[in-house]
Amino acid sequence: MGKVILVTGPARSGKSEWAETLAMQSGKAVVYVATAAEDPADEEWQKRIQQHQKRRPLEWSTLCVSVELTATLAEVKPNTCLLVDSLGTWVANLLEQDEISWEKTIAEFLETVQLVAADMLFVAEEVGWGVVPAYATGRKFRDRLGSLVRQLGAICDTVYLVTGGHALNLSTLGSPLPPSRG
Repeated sequence: MGKVILVTGPARSGKSEWAETLAMQSGKAVVYVATAAEDPADEEWQKRIQQHQKRRPLEWSTLCVSVELTATLAEVKPNTCLLVDSLGTWVANLLEQDEISWEKTIAEFLETVQLVAADMLFVAEEVGWGVVPAYATGRKFRDRLGSLVRQLGAICDTVYLVTGGHALNLSTLGSPLPPSRG
């Protein structure tokens, strides 16, 4: 198994930039996995995607993977650093799955993460720090992403929280929780 790192934090905190820094420091060929689908009709969304693209070194390869993330992980070469940005967008892309399908998707994803020989960096948003959403889809998204981040964090070598202009290594500062009981 390669090194697995999770970078999490609030919006506009620098999560992606920190993950990109870690990827550059890996000394390996970097494959950037973008989970966002382009939408030419949404000018603001396109600008966000372009900002991310401009920061990336030209030698990095990019894969656009809005749904089939687990299959992409399974195919990565061992001497690679895979940077997945972001899990929140991936969860949103799969929000229509029923609970049974979602649980299967996550189980396969977590199992694959533990088998991949390449280094992997995952970027994930923290969405559960505020008010419980007033609508069912918002609660579903928040709960699914929060649960995924907790489960992934439990199997990562290192977990970072990026906030307030700083990256905190939670793996050295914190204590891991026992597995979730539901």
